Amino acid sequence: MAVCARLCGVGPARGCRRRGAAREQRRGGPGDSEPDTDTDPEEAGGGGGGATEDEEAAERIEGGRSAPHPAEAGPAGRAPLSLLELPPELLVQIFGSLPGTDLPSLARVCTTFRRILRTDTIWRRRCREEYGVCENLRKLEITGVSCRDVYAKLLHRYRHILGLWQPDIGPYGGLLNVVVDGLFIIGWMYLPPHDPHVDDPMRFKPLFRIHLMERKCATVECMYGHKGPHNGHIQIVKKDEFSTKCNQTDHHRMSGGRQEEFRTWLREEWGRTLEDIFHEHMQELILMKFIYTSQYDNCLTYRRIYLPPSSPDDLIKPGLFKGTYGSHGLEIVMLSFHGKKAKGTKITGDPNIPAGQQTVEIDLAHPLQLPDIENLRDFSELSRIVLEVQEQVRREEQEQEHRQEEEDCSQQAASQPAAKPPGGEGAEGEETAAGAEGTTQDKAPASQPFVLPMGVISRNEDYPRTCRICFYGTGLIAGHGFTSPERTPGVFVLFDDDRFGFIWLELKSFSLYSRIKVSFQNAEAPSREAFDEMLKNIQSLAT
Repeated sequence: MAVCARLCGVGPARGCRRRGAAREQRRGGPGDSEPDTDTDPEEAGGGGGGATEDEEAAERIEGGRSAPHPAEAGPAGRAPLSLLELPPELLVQIFGSLPGTDLPSLARVCTTFRRILRTDTIWRRRCREEYGVCENLRKLEITGVSCRDVYAKLLHRYRHILGLWQPDIGPYGGLLNVVVDGLFIIGWMYLPPHDPHVDDPMRFKPLFRIHLMERKCATVECMYGHKGPHNGHIQIVKKDEFSTKCNQTDHHRMSGGRQEEFRTWLREEWGRTLEDIFHEHMQELILMKFIYTSQYDNCLTYRRIYLPPSSPDDLIKPGLFKGTYGSHGLEIVMLSFHGKKAKGTKITGDPNIPAGQQTVEIDLAHPLQLPDIENLRDFSELSRIVLEVQEQVRREEQEQEHRQEEEDCSQQAASQPAAKPPGGEGAEGEETAAGAEGTTQDKAPASQPFVLPMGVISRNEDYPRTCRICFYGTGLIAGHGFTSPERTPGVFVLFDDDRFGFIWLELKSFSLYSRIKVSFQNAEAPSREAFDEMLKNIQSLAT
């Protein structure tokens, strides 16, 4: 009744226009306000009425004429008292400004509204404003597909798969970005640049696409392989999870058999041939990845991932980075900030540390003061500094655990909590925390010379020779198959807003990370809690 009052203009001395119309219809009157029960956006503006008079009214609206429908015009010299008395072209503007998901409810009000909602101008605007479709949608008229079809059968139907996703490909993971691209929805798999060129832009290839071939329904096509688009299928499994299936996997095969498929994959994945890779262990890792990933034939399950939320207090802007991982090549890592900690989570991984695991953790409460450039070349000197901080961190953690145990015992022993004296344990803890925070905010010099110590291996020798600040951190290492995982000490090196590095002390190796400069849409986390839950889920799946 409330909706009816708002739309039909009920006043203190007037009855409901919908009920009046119903009474007129029973008496053989016009009945122009017949309610409709459709709720699907696909049906908003379709069906209903069908009289020649209705079609002429729709043509007047599309043509932009100002002449109102006779049944909708108010008495001469009086301002309109309801939406039904407004000119049709004005109603088109009003309805076009509403979210597309609200229009089916509007179509249920009466046949007048339903007739106006047939106007393609409304749906063209919704496609543009809600999904960024910038194509000339008028060209659709040639194929007989309306803008309402595009909105309801393509954009609205598949809206839940837009955004960033991680495929379930064992330890390797991946990064899929599903976007509206013209009159298509395309799933692009993002790949790091060829090793070791970490500063190069990302590469990408299409895995599937969805588009309208005719008015009946959208068509899903698999783009995997080298024989062009072919029949595929998409199923939304549950919230934040969907799966793809190729129905013609023979399109993935090559005439030269598996050997030709491997050489083609190797050129795309690594930018080289197997003869160019002299390291035997690296050859084994590459062959293992090809065998493992090719068995899926683009039949994959994807889980949604979010970009990390940012805060003005963050050391740098969080986001996605590509980093060097020795013989495993370049991998994608998500950097996020959590109070006095920063975490690097793998989006793509390898058999040692799989996707979803936390590869590095940075302790922002413990900055490191590097020695001068000459002493920095001495690995033993850097190792001494880091191990001293590691011992300090251990003592602080033990003291914190001891204080927590004492507080728990005190709370259990006392019937009521006693007030803490000024300068007591609580004040000291606050002072320590404030001091650590202040140390973090004092970002040291604007820049200082940096060089890798002798004996530290780096895949990319073209790393920056100055840095802003360094912090104590830990890196995750493990054997093949994620056996015997262990967090070992290391050094986080911040070079600038878009690059950082990590020195793995135990491995005597250096990883360089560079920001992925791509503007991803539909990837923001709805809340900090949702992002933390996502991190927890992908780590549990990896474990």
